Amino acid sequence: MARRHSTTRGFKRTSVLLKDRIREAGESRGFAVSRVLTHWAEIAGPDMAAQARPVDVSYGRGGFGATLTVLTTGPNAPLLEMQKEQLREKVNAAYGYAAIKRIRITQTAPTGFAEGQAVFAGPKPRSDAPPDPQVTQAARDRASGVADDGLRSALERLGRNILSKPNR
Repeated sequence: MARRHSTTRGFKRTSVLLKDRIREAGESRGFAVSRVLTHWAEIAGPDMAAQARPVDVSYGRGGFGATLTVLTTGPNAPLLEMQKEQLREKVNAAYGYAAIKRIRITQTAPTGFAEGQAVFAGPKPRSDAPPDPQVTQAARDRASGVADDGLRSALERLGRNILSKPNR
């Protein structure tokens, strides 16, 4: 049996060497800051992650109830402001306790005004592919009992949208 030779020649990846130290530093106050940064899309959801990103987690004097600072662009700030409570609940749900007490929204880049430019993924492009005929027929069949034409067509569109989404 041939012996496998390592291609790293005794070197390890930086992420492997620093993983425990980063986790310990983040969890020193009972809160894993690094998890918010590394799993932001899963915690916040893809739509909110496309609009904003976490910048900082700061703690009060008592050590409980951190403030999460979130960076966003100008047009998205009012939308994110309305969703702050849902975002706080999602972050706290990821940890299993009320780690975040407050969310602060900033519209400036984390590195400064001149150097940093906040770039986020824009909205996903709409697919102009024709809907599946079976999905269209199923939506039409389910809405067939509605007498009002406008309501029936709206229900058919809604049914097509729901039935065409992949199961998650």
